[in-house]
Amino acid sequence: LWRELPGLRVWSVNLQSDDFTLFGLPRRFAQERADIDARWKDLQRQAHPDRHAQHGAAAQRVAMQWSVRINEAYQRLKDPLKRAAYLCEMGGAPIGAEDNTAMPAAFLMQQMEWREALDEAHGASDIDALDAQVRAARQQALARCGELLDGAQDYAAAAAQVRALMFIERFARDIDRRLEQLGQ
Repeated sequence: LWRELPGLRVWSVNLQSDDFTLFGLPRRFAQERADIDARWKDLQRQAHPDRHAQHGAAAQRVAMQWSVRINEAYQRLKDPLKRAAYLCEMGGAPIGAEDNTAMPAAFLMQQMEWREALDEAHGASDIDALDAQVRAARQQALARCGELLDGAQDYAAAAAQVRALMFIERFARDIDRRLEQLGQ
């Protein structure tokens, strides 16, 4: 990704490039984690400031900026939820989770049932069963995100699905905390 100019070595991709362009990946939800990880390692190796020490302090500072930019992109691309949200925003449908919490009634009922089940759980087996339900719901929601983003390119509907996934993720963390409490 570096190219040589007379007396200068410059990065051939723009700092403002989207994460997919930076990583040389297709702009889609469906990605192989191994590909993202391998590309991150390669980019970090290329951008590591120590590799540019012979070009001076300015080149090292630029390399450091690239290293930070690569890490930020990696954090978005490796996480399916963050990747889906990023694609929605790129498609003109920002998630707006802070001010848009409207959810279908059936989804809200499911959330309430899960909360009650967690509150009433008496042991690890009860919580494990609930955890399995939540994981299955997460997988279904991620699959639906993929259909909406990669297939239909319906970014508004995908954004609503991402907001639902955010609720599911938060509840999954609550389950993990409860399991930790039982383990103590």
